[in-house]
Amino acid sequence: MIKKTLNNKTPKYGKDCFFAENAVVIGDVVMGDFCSVWYNAVIRGDVNYIKIGNKVNIQDGVVIHGTYKKSSTTIGDNVSIAHNATVHGCTIHDNVLIGMNAVILDDAVIHSNSIIAAGAVITKGTIVESGSIYAGIPAKKIKDISLELLSGEIERIANSYLKYASWYKE
Repeated sequence: MIKKTLNNKTPKYGKDCFFAENAVVIGDVVMGDFCSVWYNAVIRGDVNYIKIGNKVNIQDGVVIHGTYKKSSTTIGDNVSIAHNATVHGCTIHDNVLIGMNAVILDDAVIHSNSIIAAGAVITKGTIVESGSIYAGIPAKKIKDISLELLSGEIERIANSYLKYASWYKE
């Protein structure tokens, strides 16, 4: 991992986290326990702070950033952010799946137990209802999430990434 102190802020992270060799974590970033940051992911806490909870997987090519003096980024527990997604100056609550190539823009709020579909664009200030699936450009609610999706996708993916990270720590 490339870990860089910037403006007297050094990234901090909890126990049992995995960082790919070329993952980049810069500045004012605080991350909880059991997280994984995968290849070519960038978490850039240079212009505003980034807070990440426990059991969060940040997959290959993800970019997490904020807006200077305006929009920080906060991510809750048990969140999966899939390949090449962009998470920018927003709030993501617990038990959320962000699909591949999705974009979450400033001041959006993704409430718990939600899925953002692959390729979706959550525009500035959008509030995603708890227990829902949003898709499209701009993203709109397409349906309520079922218990099967909640456990079958959100939990399954988060738990799978704990397992995958363990392979790299051996």
